[in-house]
Amino acid sequence: MIPSRVAEFLLDWYGRGHRELPWRATTDPYRIWVSEIMLQQTRAQAVIPYYERFLKRFPTVEALAAAAEPDVLAVWSGLGYYSRARNLRRAAQEIVAAGGFPHDYEALRALPGIGDYTAAAIASIAFELPHAVLDGNVLRVVARVENDPADISAGRTRERFREIAQDWLDPQHPGPFNQALMELGATVCLPKNPLCLVCPVSELCRAREAGTVDQLPVKLRKKDPVRIEGVLLVVRNQGLVLLRQRAANVKRMAGFWDLPSPEDLPRARVGKRLGAIRHTITHHHYTLAVHSATASANGPEFAWFAPAGLDEIPLSTTARKALKVAGLLS
Repeated sequence: MIPSRVAEFLLDWYGRGHRELPWRATTDPYRIWVSEIMLQQTRAQAVIPYYERFLKRFPTVEALAAAAEPDVLAVWSGLGYYSRARNLRRAAQEIVAAGGFPHDYEALRALPGIGDYTAAAIASIAFELPHAVLDGNVLRVVARVENDPADISAGRTRERFREIAQDWLDPQHPGPFNQALMELGATVCLPKNPLCLVCPVSELCRAREAGTVDQLPVKLRKKDPVRIEGVLLVVRNQGLVLLRQRAANVKRMAGFWDLPSPEDLPRARVGKRLGAIRHTITHHHYTLAVHSATASANGPEFAWFAPAGLDEIPLSTTARKALKVAGLLS
């Protein structure tokens, strides 16, 4: 199979320079896998410190498989989408039980938390298998290069775009090709104000020729934002801070520690406002005021913690943000 012109231009461009990211300096499938899971829904620069800290604590798949879930969640704390961490640990246990990391796409795809995109990324980058990746960046590049106004939230469109990316792929260099394609979407073919003048595939881009770059990609199924306001309480006593652990039946966040709300502590005396935080989960936008308060712990779900030990427990993202506002976390 002859590489496409898209592959030719992309590989030449990528070879001349790209962002230096720690997971690009390895072909270790474990490290690539960890990075790809962390990069879901999260910017690369935000991932770097979490990636380095996670691998320092769990340097091998065996170390991750042997770890207790609260320890994994504590290291992941602040990165969000915590089902990713739980699935990493579950998949690590399956990998160790099977005797080693799977080397083919289908076996990778069968692991907990690994979908089509992640399986293709690991297979191509770690094992040089010819599977094209399809993420949000790639969808945008395909839509523009092909000048295709189809709805990218539709499964039929995504499958067709996957086939296009597969046709573009250089089967001799699938790992570098996939990384180049994702790099193009992340740094040049941006959602707003794309850098068409420096794009390596600009002469192949039908949307640029047609003047429709700013109209693509098309995504029709967009939910209206839901705005939610609330209050978090920072209750301190003799240098300790009061936290509330989420119940085991709370989906995704079970076992995480939160700051209590006034509803959790109806007898609390709410003090001065320390600030406010914002937090977004999909289309839900939270604005949470942070107040000092005095209260006693009522119930087994509450516990007192020294600020110095907060990095050792799984904290919710909202608790972490609010504790920074209160000056209890750096």
